[in-house]
Amino acid sequence: MKNLSDMLAAIGPLDRKVMDDARAHQARLAKPPGSLGRLEDLSVQLAGITGRLHNQISNKHLLVFAADNGVVAEGVSSAPQSVTLQQTINLTRAKTGASTLCKHFGVGITVCDVGVKTDIHEPAVLNRKIAYGTRNMAKEPAMTREQATRAILTGIGLAMRTEASALGVGEMGIGNTTTSAAVLSVLLDSPVEQVTGRGGGITDEAFQKKKAVISRAIAINQPDRTDVVDVLAKVGGLDIAAMCGAFLGAAATKRPVVIDGFISAVAALCAVRLKPEVRDYLVPSHASFEIGYRLAMDAMGLQPMLLLGMRLGEGSGCPLAFQVLDAACAIMNEMATFQQAGID
Repeated sequence: MKNLSDMLAAIGPLDRKVMDDARAHQARLAKPPGSLGRLEDLSVQLAGITGRLHNQISNKHLLVFAADNGVVAEGVSSAPQSVTLQQTINLTRAKTGASTLCKHFGVGITVCDVGVKTDIHEPAVLNRKIAYGTRNMAKEPAMTREQATRAILTGIGLAMRTEASALGVGEMGIGNTTTSAAVLSVLLDSPVEQVTGRGGGITDEAFQKKKAVISRAIAINQPDRTDVVDVLAKVGGLDIAAMCGAFLGAAATKRPVVIDGFISAVAALCAVRLKPEVRDYLVPSHASFEIGYRLAMDAMGLQPMLLLGMRLGEGSGCPLAFQVLDAACAIMNEMATFQQAGID
């Protein structure tokens, strides 16, 4: 695996010439201009990503990164840490929300352990463990800079090796709404209260504690908001870092990559801060219920496609977004032009 700087250098801009051709083709289709809204925008984006006017998303794949977070010791989550292990395994058995949707739509799924607290004796879970969970960021840095970089490179490598026309990025890790809120607060220089939600559904008392813990973690570790790797190492998670890498890897191989919910959006923002060109390869799925989601999306200049009231995570929005990508391709490939439709 090359170093991170080399990988970032491999990510280039979209093909603007083909995008212009795609817009011209859309203008010739038998419909009022812009009447298919986001489907038109997606078809143009896909043309720029692939360099082809006509595209087909022949196969889709969801990458789920699993890791535990030491900050759970502060009582910031409604679920015990053991849930990370069990749901990581269940994701490989089509027994969770995301994996059920993947099975239904024929989407491939890879579940990758980058930091679950215990060993997983399950062949279907890809073992890329960097550490047995992070340390408690409320007391010390969550991980070393070397660990954060390894996690990013792990995500890059997995994305680049996964054979698919489009990728989606999800996660599994109890406590990761806390780490995501901390990362977002630092990157946006926003008050903790503005980016922190209730996650899996904690009590009012636990919610106040969660915000206090995030504030303490940022104050103790003093992450440099201009250095994404430093932020991830000090107040992030191994899952978020690997997800960030997956977004980078998809862009480096010129493929669209779908953002799931809040945690996925924060990881995408990390990727964009590392390499701004990544933004044009991103495809948002659904609007997350978490309050920090909108801020992360605004920071990237993106808007979700679907409003379903979802807040599960795992990558559950990705299989749904893949169907919208298919629809965008169908319009571009199969819809008649005015001339073909016999309309003057």
